[in-house]
Amino acid sequence: MINSIETGLKNVVIGTVGTILDKRGNKHNRWRSWRPSLGACLQTNLPIHRFELLYQENHKHIALQLQQDITIAAPQTEVYLHCVPISDPWDFQETYTQLYEFSKLYQFDREKENYYVHITTGTHVMQICWFLLTEAHYFPAKLLQTSPPKKERESQKQTSVEKNIEQDEAHIDIKYKENEHSIDIKPVAGTYSIIDLDLSRYDEIAKRHASEKDNHYEQLKSGIATLNSNYNHMITEIEKVATLSKSPILLNGPTGSGKSFLAKRIYDLKRSKHQLVGDFVEVNCATLRGDAAMSALFGHTKGAYTGALSDRPGLLKRANGGLLFLDEIGELGLDEQAMLLKAIEEKVFYPLGSDKEISSDFQLIAGTHRDLRQWVRAGKFREDLYARINLWAYELPSLANRPEDIAPNITYELNQFAFLNQQQVAFSTEAKQKYLSFATSKHAKWSGNFRELSASITRLATLSSGGRIDASLVDEEIKRLEYAWGLKLKDSDRLETVPIEKELEFSDLIDLNGLDLFDKQQLLTVLEVCKSSKNLSEAGRKLFSVSRTEKKSPNDADRLRKYLAKFGLSWELIHSY
Repeated sequence: MINSIETGLKNVVIGTVGTILDKRGNKHNRWRSWRPSLGACLQTNLPIHRFELLYQENHKHIALQLQQDITIAAPQTEVYLHCVPISDPWDFQETYTQLYEFSKLYQFDREKENYYVHITTGTHVMQICWFLLTEAHYFPAKLLQTSPPKKERESQKQTSVEKNIEQDEAHIDIKYKENEHSIDIKPVAGTYSIIDLDLSRYDEIAKRHASEKDNHYEQLKSGIATLNSNYNHMITEIEKVATLSKSPILLNGPTGSGKSFLAKRIYDLKRSKHQLVGDFVEVNCATLRGDAAMSALFGHTKGAYTGALSDRPGLLKRANGGLLFLDEIGELGLDEQAMLLKAIEEKVFYPLGSDKEISSDFQLIAGTHRDLRQWVRAGKFREDLYARINLWAYELPSLANRPEDIAPNITYELNQFAFLNQQQVAFSTEAKQKYLSFATSKHAKWSGNFRELSASITRLATLSSGGRIDASLVDEEIKRLEYAWGLKLKDSDRLETVPIEKELEFSDLIDLNGLDLFDKQQLLTVLEVCKSSKNLSEAGRKLFSVSRTEKKSPNDADRLRKYLAKFGLSWELIHSY
């Protein structure tokens, strides 16, 4: 255990109302008893600026009294009450879920605040949950444990008779002074310790923690992270179509644009409305060839071909009552396309090597990165099948065409990493600004779309230190992406003369792509000087240090102002950026 604290930041404590210890004493007699939540706010070496106090609805009266008492005894501490719907604080799953939900909704600001989780109050189950959630960085905090003063700990060994006498004397003392209108309040602070959490010492807790991973994995962000208005409109229409129609849906878009993810969401939507009872079956048609394709999709009978040692039902049969997602449907052979059309229209098909029809009723979603119209014209895709699956067709834009969706998808990917690894990770302010500036710039190709963004965030999260992604990590990741996209090879002259970091810094201020290299280099230099100068005149003196000596009345500020105006810029605009 350690007692040192970080300085310079506000201290915030998150804790639970103790239904026994925080309730001790009656009327003014409560000031003579040590109460852990109040005591935490009275520590001279740990000034608490804010206390986030969680309580159950049936203990609201205790929470209100505690809030009032902290305000009286420690006016520097703001107390915020949060009612959490925990009906049984001894139920592990319920308690863990509600505390986890609180952590998701709470706006942590680690750049300005230190966080401490107070574990002295609450049931043992609740304390274990605090341990788990803090160790996994869902609460980016240290654990705070408070204790009664030594004198009170020793007094707990007294007999019950001695305790009652001591309480009666205290009550008389308080009552007498109250009649004189001078109440002597002497709250008991006790002591505190900051726990250096190391769950490796707690084998049983670690096992419970591991088991919770599976239970709460399904709480992963279930919606689609998008701020793009066109994409939002498309999703709204797809939801309506998926709910009201059983017809096939065609999702067209580049590799990694989210076709598989969207298909799974459609399945979840229909399943939640009890429109499907079967499984979600996904197959990448690009991996199917020849007899293996027929067998995988439609099944086969024993001996249908060499190596067919037993009957196989096939994926279409497995999808009965559910949803079949055929990704890269354009890669199917013409024979498989003909059988698929029959299966879609008639709900029956023949397994390979069988003369007996098999029935299967499934919802079909097809995905492709091909232009199937061209594929039809080239004779590579059946026109009748295309007409059948093209009733509801949607074009999924690439990530490069949805720059506003990069930020919410970064959040999504970090949440996914947290669930898979039980490790909460976040960007520092500087690192996030740098990464977003690069990721949303015109230099970012994102040729692998959301799959590539996912890989990038996974690398950053894995290499982070203490759950923090700093600017140096982002710099390395930008270099890695530039190399993957061939920027250093295809655009080396421009990048050597005008570093991409310079362009990215001012990319939201002005579009530099329409400028010649000479004008671009000159403007970037002017912008850098302006950003580092106190005023327009100082920047002008730096930029015109030679030519100004040749003028009788140099007006550096005016010259610079006119130069900036040519590009639609001003001193105020540059410094507001």
